Amino acid sequence: MVFTKEVQIGRHKLKFETGKLAKQSNGAVMVSYGDTMVLVTAVAGEVRDDIDFFPLSVEYREKSFAAGKIPGGFIKREGRPSDKEVLSARLIDRPIRPLFPDNYYNDTQLAAFVYSFDNENDPDVIAACGASAALVISDIPFLEPIGEVRVGRLNGQFVINPSLQEIEESDIELVVAGTESSIMMVEGEAKEVSEEDMLNALKFAHDEIKKIVAAQKELRELCGKPKMEVPPVELDQALVDEVNRLAYDKMKTIVASVLTKEERSQKNKELEEEVVEQLAEKFPEQEKVIKTILHDMEKELMRQRILSEGLRLDGRKTTDIRPISIEVGLLPRPHGSALFTRGETQSLTTLTLGTKQDEQIIDGLMTEFRKRFILHYNFPPFSVGEVGRYSGVGRREVGHGNLAERALKNMVPPEEQFPYMIRLNSDILESNGSSSMATVCAGSLALMDGGVPIKKAVAGIAMGLIKEGDNYAILSDILGNEDHLGDMDFKVAGTKDGITAFQMDIKIQGISYEIMEKALAQAKEGRMHILEKMNEVISEPRPTISQYAPTLLTTKIPTDKIGTVIGPGGKVIQKIQKDYNVEIAIDEDGTVNISGNDSKLAKEAREYIKWMTADPEVGKNYDGKVVRLVDFGAFVEILPGIQGLLHISQIDNKRINKVSDVLKEGDIVRVKLLSIEGNKYSLSRKVLLKEEETSETSEATEE
Repeated sequence: MVFTKEVQIGRHKLKFETGKLAKQSNGAVMVSYGDTMVLVTAVAGEVRDDIDFFPLSVEYREKSFAAGKIPGGFIKREGRPSDKEVLSARLIDRPIRPLFPDNYYNDTQLAAFVYSFDNENDPDVIAACGASAALVISDIPFLEPIGEVRVGRLNGQFVINPSLQEIEESDIELVVAGTESSIMMVEGEAKEVSEEDMLNALKFAHDEIKKIVAAQKELRELCGKPKMEVPPVELDQALVDEVNRLAYDKMKTIVASVLTKEERSQKNKELEEEVVEQLAEKFPEQEKVIKTILHDMEKELMRQRILSEGLRLDGRKTTDIRPISIEVGLLPRPHGSALFTRGETQSLTTLTLGTKQDEQIIDGLMTEFRKRFILHYNFPPFSVGEVGRYSGVGRREVGHGNLAERALKNMVPPEEQFPYMIRLNSDILESNGSSSMATVCAGSLALMDGGVPIKKAVAGIAMGLIKEGDNYAILSDILGNEDHLGDMDFKVAGTKDGITAFQMDIKIQGISYEIMEKALAQAKEGRMHILEKMNEVISEPRPTISQYAPTLLTTKIPTDKIGTVIGPGGKVIQKIQKDYNVEIAIDEDGTVNISGNDSKLAKEAREYIKWMTADPEVGKNYDGKVVRLVDFGAFVEILPGIQGLLHISQIDNKRINKVSDVLKEGDIVRVKLLSIEGNKYSLSRKVLLKEEETSETSEATEE
């Protein structure tokens, strides 16, 4: 039997349908919005006794046929997930993961396949709603449904699920997910908006989220399955008491000590080994449980100390920022570089400038487009003192890089002002919290160091939250442990004038707008402090780009002259590129992009292209090539494809009997264009010779 539920969200109805497709899944929902349709399935496997984390995997795939397209390349088949698919999967995973029971360890997989795309409504938020609905109607234990929407703002008015075109015109683009009572996740960018505007956008989104949640609850009433039982975790109280007796005071000392990340990790490891060894005989094979008890003990003590004393693991107060050190221009050959260190988090970011040909072509469901600004983020294992595999880019790296890229992209100058392709690469060399925000700071500094005329400097900060009942503390510039053991990870990036990127993940229910408002205000204070430190090192872009960057010049030619520059079979443009050692790309609007390592040759190539595409002007002098001799004169090519007649009477000051006495084919001769009649061009060499004689006579008289 097929069950459906619809709810009006923004300009379209959001429709959930189940009972027709993928019926062997624990739950399957086809969710539609406009003509965009996504099938989402939820499947649970066996319990995993060998792990201490929830084994949830989320897969999101965009099928090319959904947009009436055939995949590119030789294979003509969808391959590994694109960055867009990875980011969309994260938008499903992040708000849903905290809503499973703590003691649920079954292999669980969500799969979202886009089956129809209307080129107007992005499938990502639709897929997240479908994932929640599939879990809600399944027998998989899921605490409560979520809704997810995109918020834009056009002409000062908030819009729910704006079209792709409206997103381009919007000054805010946020993806917001939440339950009926609380916001769980936020991800997005903005064009220097205020903290108040950001908070209002969240409130606006939550009103629509509540409608989506209500629709899923109604669908559950129609066809929901009974939930599988999850046995509660029962700890041996005698074991808990023994661990507390042996470790509580020592753990309290560790928590209260100001230690480096490595030192703290070592102290915890030593305490863990000591407790396990002392209890091995009385409580055999309980190592995993003992580790869990110690972990919870550290969490409780850290949180108590912050709430009661206002002191954190590294001795800072709640609003303090870790020490910051900055160095720019430390690498000689990259086109810009910056080393940004905040506490034990360090990003080395480099800038590379490229040409039009280097731009990234994005070919997915949406209309193909080019990216001229990209940021890549890398998190090698040594940054946290570990040994690991170097096997490609992980989802976390894609997500962190995307956030930093969005924080900076609206400050990058437009192509008309700065025609280079721009790539930033951030390598995290040390990590103890907020490496993505360190990347934002280092990226801004590297752009300035490389002479990219960005509009303003951008800084980022990660905030945290510890909340017990009505008592809470907002933490600025959080450590890795404060992120792991806290209740919120809240990243804000922006300039001195407003927010440019925003990301929030909340692990608990019941965070009020009052707390969010205070967190935003505290984040602004921290951002201003960091910007001040950055400005002390470099406060504006360098006046010139690196000497090792390619020379990139542009000129504009009439569109009907594009063929002249390219030539038959590309022969002309290939010859220009070879003669001047440059690369040339011509846009459909006639913009010519010239790049090369030798600025002198690049400028000569530009002048040559200007010359060959210019329109003839009466009274202007030209260095033309004699292409044909006739009895009454010579035909001279003054511009590519344009020949004029140099009459025999206009060749010399004195009378000549034969044209060949003065000229021969292939000669380069300087002439003046006397007149244009239709397609006939009259030239004169004699006029220029007379002008030369007059000039020489004047000079002789003066002497």
